[in-house]
Amino acid sequence: MSTLDHIAASQDELLAVHDIEVIYDGAILAVSGVSLSVTRGAIVALLGANGAGKSTTLKAISGLVQADRAHVSRGSIQFQGKDTAGVAPNRLAHQGIVHVLEGRHVFPQLTVEDNLRSGGFLRRPSRSELERDLERVYTWFPRLKAKRKTQAGLTSGGEQQMLAIGRALMTRPTLVLLDEPSMGLAPIIVQEIFEIVADLNVREGVSFLVAEQNINIALRHAHRGYVLDTGRVVLSGSSAELLQHGNLHSYYLGGKGQQTN
Repeated sequence: MSTLDHIAASQDELLAVHDIEVIYDGAILAVSGVSLSVTRGAIVALLGANGAGKSTTLKAISGLVQADRAHVSRGSIQFQGKDTAGVAPNRLAHQGIVHVLEGRHVFPQLTVEDNLRSGGFLRRPSRSELERDLERVYTWFPRLKAKRKTQAGLTSGGEQQMLAIGRALMTRPTLVLLDEPSMGLAPIIVQEIFEIVADLNVREGVSFLVAEQNINIALRHAHRGYVLDTGRVVLSGSSAELLQHGNLHSYYLGGKGQQTN
């Protein structure tokens, strides 16, 4: 690659995770030597079985790993060319990284609309800006508009997942970290959610790093993927390459294979 190509690639790189190690309680190694990147305008899938280290990797990127009594003990994470070490999660959110946690985590006693408004307050928008952003989210998630006055805890699992993503969009993010969006949902709802994610990516240029166990749905919508096994990246490549890889499913069953890039 020429010097100009290197410069262009660097400018196109939104997130760069290099050789990170995450330790819980000062002793438990959860992630070891994970490296990955997300280019601007891309959807990247982070695949692996339960316990492979996907959620820990996302929390390391968003800074929320600190809340779990863990820390990044080695390596580096750069967002838009700047090192994120020591940056508080709320500051990272201001900079454009928003994390949709596994399990949705809506405010059950608040209405759908008040949940969405809570996401918008991060930017301290004017009343008119907040209303415009609400309508923007309702355009993407018409189900939420129909339930706008309903308590979030009384909506379905799929609607709560849409609400969690919609609340994240209210922050006007550059990068959305989406953790296990298919968990506990019917296949038709999962398909709908991933189609919305893909549409947001194309029409609004939002980048996504999606941690997911469902190989086929994730790679059908992602541009690139990384496979984690016991806290390490064991496979990486374009979605097409990973779908054709004979050993991909073995990592979900405890198998081993050769790393590809």
